[in-house]
Amino acid sequence: MLKHLSVQNYALIDKLEVEFTDDLTIITGETGAGKSILLGALGLIAGSRADTQALQDKTKKCVVEANFNIKGYSLQEFFVANELDYDVTTSIRREINPEGKSRAFINDTPVTLAQLKELAEYLIDIHSQHQTLTLNGSVFQLSVLDAFANHASDIEEYTEGFKKFKALEKQLNELIIKEAQAKKDLDYFQFQFNELEDANLKADQQVATEQELETLNNAEDIKSNLSKAANGLTGGEQNLLSSLNEIKIILASMSKFKPEINELSTRLSSAYIELKDISNELEALEQDIVYDPKRIELLTEKLDAIYRLQQKHQVKTIEELIVIKDELSNNLLDFSSLEAEIEKVNKELSTIQKGLMVLAKKISANRKKSIPKIEKDIASLLSSLSMPNAQLKVEHSESEVLTLNGLDKVNFLFSANKGSDFKELNKVASGGELSRLMLSIKSLIADVTALPTIIFDEIDTGVSGDVADKVGSIMDKMGKKMQVITITHLPQIASKGKSHLFVYKEDKNNKTYSNIKKLSVEERIQEVAKMLSTGSPTAAAISNAKELLKN
Repeated sequence: MLKHLSVQNYALIDKLEVEFTDDLTIITGETGAGKSILLGALGLIAGSRADTQALQDKTKKCVVEANFNIKGYSLQEFFVANELDYDVTTSIRREINPEGKSRAFINDTPVTLAQLKELAEYLIDIHSQHQTLTLNGSVFQLSVLDAFANHASDIEEYTEGFKKFKALEKQLNELIIKEAQAKKDLDYFQFQFNELEDANLKADQQVATEQELETLNNAEDIKSNLSKAANGLTGGEQNLLSSLNEIKIILASMSKFKPEINELSTRLSSAYIELKDISNELEALEQDIVYDPKRIELLTEKLDAIYRLQQKHQVKTIEELIVIKDELSNNLLDFSSLEAEIEKVNKELSTIQKGLMVLAKKISANRKKSIPKIEKDIASLLSSLSMPNAQLKVEHSESEVLTLNGLDKVNFLFSANKGSDFKELNKVASGGELSRLMLSIKSLIADVTALPTIIFDEIDTGVSGDVADKVGSIMDKMGKKMQVITITHLPQIASKGKSHLFVYKEDKNNKTYSNIKKLSVEERIQEVAKMLSTGSPTAAAISNAKELLKN
């Protein structure tokens, strides 16, 4: 419920403070006095677009703040979900700076415009002439059926499920596109992987292979030289080891004469043993080296394959080729996991779709069941508003395809006179008829659901006299269950309010400003009397005003 509204530097408003009661509040004033400006300020609270043209003083910021009593609105979950402080008295504030930047706050915490709009939908419903056009909209028409069907929890469950369903559909489409692209690359990736896999690459393999091939290609020279070296050590009678052995014998015979000679003899014996061992190893190496043309051919092919792969992938080492092979393997695995993920999402979509279809059928049955009561109650209310033969007909059909609103398609048809064909609202209903129809619908919805504060602007279009009085009575009845604020130019409606606010203009400092004040009992009599008169209130008008205000 709206408790307080504060407006600074907005349009013709310099500074304005308004207190609201919890029943029916009437707002009147001369044409152009600023009643629509007040609605514009409330529109900012409800999340409408900000405009720097609305700034009264272009050098200062505009601030609009509204306080609401939200006790009993069950909004704690919204505040928790949006990480906001919950307070029974909640404030919403919009600020527009001279540069046009807009900021929104809930209980002094900055919020996005989307968050503000979501909360405002629970708190305030502004009905203007433009909104009357929504009578023709399928979303509004379905919402009327939903209000009478009293299945808000089913609607919420379906809406959340459908959003999840559409999100999964989007995910599936993205996966399918990704899979199609992957399929184009799959054969190429597989070929490259197989080529690297068949090469049986191992780290350090290239260096070892190059060394072995170098040895085999020079096998004859190596074998010949090793043989020469070994022969030099042990071959023939006058070889190096034979000479060393003779020297060793000489030194051994002389060692008794001088200790140093014994030490040299020992060292020479060690050298003899080492050289003999070297000779044996040279002979073994020479025996191991065998010229093998087939082995050369095999190693050459192996290295050619490695060089070709390195050139193809623009790398220099086997280690880099192994990294590329692993990456290709991961790509192939990703494709397999992509197929599994698509299958998983498809199954999940199928499960959700089946659940949504069951819930949508239930919602559809409830909506269809509510139609006779809606048609009957609307006809009764319209009759009380001097439209005894007016009827609303709700056409209902079911689609095979799930939408955000379920399976249902509805269309409101209207007939104002007996014997007239039912036609779409925008083709048969006048402004006054549409206003009375919308008021009837809002009134009935207020009876079956907890509407937020409702503000009527020009709901009395096209009505007068006794009909205006009945329109006022309906709003008065609504005001006993909820907060109703109505802007009117009809005395019959103005007299129904429990509180009466008057919008007026005043000039100061060579500027015109809009202001608002709460009327006293006497001021109300004068205001209603003015509305009954074409000029200054006559005694009869004042008497008539007093009579209206008694009712």
